[in-house]
Amino acid sequence: MPDRSQESVNRADRILDAAGVLLLRHGYRKVTIDDVARQAEVGKGTVYLHWRSKEQLFTALVVRTSIDLTEELLAQLRADPSEVLPHRFVRSSFLAVVRRPLMLAQLMGDSELLGKLGEGPLRRLKAQSGDRYGRMMIERGLLRGDIPHVDYAMRASVLGFYLLESIDPGTREMTAETKADALAQVVRNAFEPAGAPDPAVVADAAAQLAGELESMISTFRVWIYEGGTP
Repeated sequence: MPDRSQESVNRADRILDAAGVLLLRHGYRKVTIDDVARQAEVGKGTVYLHWRSKEQLFTALVVRTSIDLTEELLAQLRADPSEVLPHRFVRSSFLAVVRRPLMLAQLMGDSELLGKLGEGPLRRLKAQSGDRYGRMMIERGLLRGDIPHVDYAMRASVLGFYLLESIDPGTREMTAETKADALAQVVRNAFEPAGAPDPAVVADAAAQLAGELESMISTFRVWIYEGGTP
């Protein structure tokens, strides 16, 4: 991290921790910078040393949560390159999202909790990354290219697994792992070519995706701690 001291980073994280507690408890519209400062036991001016506005502070909180999620996926990918395969990647992503209320709220467009924080640069950056992932999978023969608008079809199918619980409360009795397994089966059978993929192709795709995730993490960290733009 370029020029920030560890003390500054630790203080920023303490403020973000406080903001996270209050956001989940009260929602974006009801929380003020004063509230966050009191919760973090710092002065209001100290908060503004790190972020110029309430919106920037809470966007940084969402971005930091996204870093945590991305680091989890990256660690799994490094441990097993087969995690790059679409059915494996959407399964891991599903579990990572549903275990993080802020990420789930952002994906679901929960304006009650997040206000307009779900919009903007972070969403665009993730969408661009998702598009690159889809193209990479098709180019390497790991995702079917013969399905019209395959990216749209797969995204729509995956999103249904997140949305169904709000429409059918009975599905809440299913564990997250059971839902993730079902999602993986749908993606494997509907969107991936039949047969076992070439391990060399899988390894190459995993290396490229790991590079993409590392770049995303680096960009997000600069935004949070160095005042950059994602």
